[in-house]
Amino acid sequence: MHPSNRDSVTRFHIGSDHGGVTLRRVLVDLLQASGHQVASITGPEGATESVDYPDVAVAVCRRVVDDPGALGLLVCGSGQGMAMTANRLPGIRAALLADVASARLAREHNDANVICLGERVLGVEVAKELLHAFLRASFQGGRHQRRVDKVMAAGEG
Repeated sequence: MHPSNRDSVTRFHIGSDHGGVTLRRVLVDLLQASGHQVASITGPEGATESVDYPDVAVAVCRRVVDDPGALGLLVCGSGQGMAMTANRLPGIRAALLADVASARLAREHNDANVICLGERVLGVEVAKELLHAFLRASFQGGRHQRRVDKVMAAGEG
């Protein structure tokens, strides 16, 4: 997955709980090998070191918000907990990815800035495909911008 004309070098803030350590490592290696920058990694060194996914999600998402243009990648057992936590934070549009079309559309239509993956529900190759599809897509703006603005405003009141 080398950056092509449609891919650009992106900074990532990455995190996982104990349920996502193995997949996190694979995806960090993949991003670095592809020329993307891994700006930070949050989470345990090994799968036996239990941590709470909300703590990881909050730390990573705060970095994403504070680093314009950066994206976040969160991994836990199912991806659900990370996505639920991430989407509670202002400025975050997190997408739980399970198929290539959703990965692409999360970027093109929803301008997702954080992706969430589940190590226990995705195979490594599928996770790689999802990350690749997300990276190759770009926000389309237009009518989608109006909708993203409404999503972001919904959390303000």
